[in-house]
Amino acid sequence: MLGGELLGAYCLSEPAGGSDAAALTTRAVRDGDTYVIDGTKAWITHAHDADFFNVFARTGGPGPGGISCLLVDANTPGIVPQAPERTMGLHASPISQIAFDGVRVPADRLVGEEGTGFGIAMRALDSGRLGIAACAVGLAQAALDYAVGYAREREQFGTPIIDFQGLGFMLADMATQISAARALTLHAARLRDRGRPYSTEAAKAKLFATDMAMKVTTDAVQVLGGYGYVADHPVERYMREAKVLQIVEGTNQIQRLVISRSLSKS
Repeated sequence: MLGGELLGAYCLSEPAGGSDAAALTTRAVRDGDTYVIDGTKAWITHAHDADFFNVFARTGGPGPGGISCLLVDANTPGIVPQAPERTMGLHASPISQIAFDGVRVPADRLVGEEGTGFGIAMRALDSGRLGIAACAVGLAQAALDYAVGYAREREQFGTPIIDFQGLGFMLADMATQISAARALTLHAARLRDRGRPYSTEAAKAKLFATDMAMKVTTDAVQVLGGYGYVADHPVERYMREAKVLQIVEGTNQIQRLVISRSLSKS
């Protein structure tokens, strides 16, 4: 994996269950020295290309305590990736549902203990939220850089448009928001590196950075005017890509729930 020779996929969400991950219905039933997996997973990145899947399935009763995690080779019989979703963005990273139809997995492919899968999933999401926040900062920075370059060269009324206060102040706000998001993301990442609690800070970083990226990329399109709306310039793609960052690794509404719950416990 570290060398880029293997590609994995994370199978938690389902067609009827996204934010309420503890309600998943995919089952893994113990049968001797194997588990038999049946169910459907949704929104799986690399569904057609992954070498292995981390599959979260119900091995016990309802709720978080009944969920386990299994490491499943992609060439295992019974795994059927569905047609790729027709997404707004992420065209270089296809997303699909995956059907698991009587997929037999050796019992020693259980990650952790039975019933600990939900905790494994949530810890993975904490780290993933830092990754999404970093994506948002980089995406917004690219949009700002392009918009600034365009505004320096584009002239109207004999003046570069960056010198008009209405547009210059818009770029200033974009730059300030990016700096704030970068600082939040680095703060959460440093806590993680030190082994300190970081879940709430990761949620804050993901929430702020992705909302910021949506605003900044939208403003970058506005800076370019009509040219921002055509594919000849990258800002229209940046705007489309920014939207998914507000959704993946837990929607921003879920991030607010995570943050508000931490406040109620403090």
